[in-house]
Amino acid sequence: VCCSPKDVRDARKVADYLGIEHYVIDWEDLFKKKVIDYFVDTYRKGLTPNPCAVCNREVKTGLLSIYVREILGADKLATGHYIRLEEIEDLGLVIRRGKDISKDQSYFMSLLEKRTLNYLIFPLGSYLKNEVRKIAEKYSLPVSKKKDSFEICFTAGKSPAEYLMENKLYNFVEGDIVHISGKIIGKHKGLPFYTVGQRRGLGIRWNKPLYVIDKDSSTNKIIVGEREYLLTDSVKATNLNILVEPDKWIKEKICVQGRYKQKCLNVSDYRLDEDFIEIYFKEPQERFAKGQILAIYQGDILLAGGIIS
Repeated sequence: VCCSPKDVRDARKVADYLGIEHYVIDWEDLFKKKVIDYFVDTYRKGLTPNPCAVCNREVKTGLLSIYVREILGADKLATGHYIRLEEIEDLGLVIRRGKDISKDQSYFMSLLEKRTLNYLIFPLGSYLKNEVRKIAEKYSLPVSKKKDSFEICFTAGKSPAEYLMENKLYNFVEGDIVHISGKIIGKHKGLPFYTVGQRRGLGIRWNKPLYVIDKDSSTNKIIVGEREYLLTDSVKATNLNILVEPDKWIKEKICVQGRYKQKCLNVSDYRLDEDFIEIYFKEPQERFAKGQILAIYQGDILLAGGIIS
């Protein structure tokens, strides 16, 4: 998994090999407060959090970039994310998708404070992953054959629900699975085991395939329905983080992403308030899980990000 103890050892090996200094910073308490507590609290509200995007803002990318400048005296923080930073006339310094679209991680950077962009560099953004591996092999770096990591770091390979259950962080209570018509058709084993759009693993019988349409933490119910009920014309997001000023946005070129690896969805219009945006799709789309990140793009340029509400 990402950010494991093995990663610390690997970083030390590379630093020794290159002859550069290696520091270990103990931010366990900060990480618990900003990321793990956020993760748990969001699930308790019946939402689906994205801890990696919050971590990038609150700990390991945004805050760390400030820390290494002010405490360690570094000019920049370089990370291995597959994204690009580029100065564009009229827009300023912006985040662009990485050259390797299959590895692009700009979605997870949509909550970064704009001021921290000046403290960051992303040297891998203009390379394909296989090109990076070849460079690492050429220079015999100890991590040249290291496997990719995908899972949430602190759950140690477990699903979010398994992590919450094992650490007794959530009061798992069975509840009703309710068809959108109001009919009770089954029982669920706890809200964190389910997410909007889920079809498999519901343990219910119906004459048509059913999907999770919503989760209601106030009544501890899972709402399910046929696919047509999963479709929506719009999505709303709050806690908006602006990376490119809205007066520079070109409506006809905007698309949005509500999940990592999702195709960017075309937008017909949007309504923007001080800390809120409502996006209208050109065609109906499957609902996003509340609590996830909504990343807003103009082509391959990241304009803003927020929390889906």
